[in-house]
Amino acid sequence: MHACGHDVHTSILYSFLNYVLENKIKQNILFLFQPAEESGGGAMEFFKTGIFNQFTVTKAFALHVTDEYAKGTIASTKGVLFASSLEVNISFQGVSAHVAFPQEGKNAFNALRLFLDSVEKIPRDISEPFVFGAGRIDAGEIRNIIPGQAKLEGTIRGLSNEMAQKFYGSLINILEGIQTITGVKYSCEKGASYPEVIVNEEVYDQLTPELSKEFNFIDCGYKMTGEDFGYISHQYPSFMFWLGTSNGVKFGLHNPRFLPDDSVIEMGKKAFVAILKSIM
Repeated sequence: MHACGHDVHTSILYSFLNYVLENKIKQNILFLFQPAEESGGGAMEFFKTGIFNQFTVTKAFALHVTDEYAKGTIASTKGVLFASSLEVNISFQGVSAHVAFPQEGKNAFNALRLFLDSVEKIPRDISEPFVFGAGRIDAGEIRNIIPGQAKLEGTIRGLSNEMAQKFYGSLINILEGIQTITGVKYSCEKGASYPEVIVNEEVYDQLTPELSKEFNFIDCGYKMTGEDFGYISHQYPSFMFWLGTSNGVKFGLHNPRFLPDDSVIEMGKKAFVAILKSIM
């Protein structure tokens, strides 16, 4: 299971669509039910079709549910709301050998460990928010054989896409050095990549009064969350926000126990209705 709330997002948007039709709202609105948000860069795929070229889009809006905040809370900020995100897949190819004869092999797992240790030593400006996380590591086949292969799946997060790309270059330099030292070959591939989500200041100020009437509207600052809506926010003046779902318990996104109750759907619809009132 994905457990990130995209089923809830779809239900909210469908509910809002029904509201617009039932009330015969005289406003041109595009409802984007976007696939492949986290694994395929669905927003960019939509842009590649050229379908948006036939419309004059003036503003874009999106939400994401979270149990970080109490149910009914709306949280956003001016400027960067979510970080840029770049997936990285690294493979190390060595030579398997029996543990009794290590000199006959090239330990891919040791190369991976050396890589992680080296990444920790990259000089960084601690005042600049930045994250490199390795969420999945796999190596070897059996206990008494030196791993001839190892794999790492990670993600780079920063407040700008330029920062993430620069760090990726540093990773390549480290991998080149490790290959020279150990003889273990590497391959490094970029996965899905999203630019940072930018909330337009004027749109934020325009929406604040109406959203504050029905919701606890707070400024949450930036988050290191990655979000495909970043592509859209770079194309149009945009407003994205968290919609709180917590009833007093927090599990976090991508947790199998994260399951907002159905009342959140109505709250999300009301949030979009409030936005609609603000811009009409």
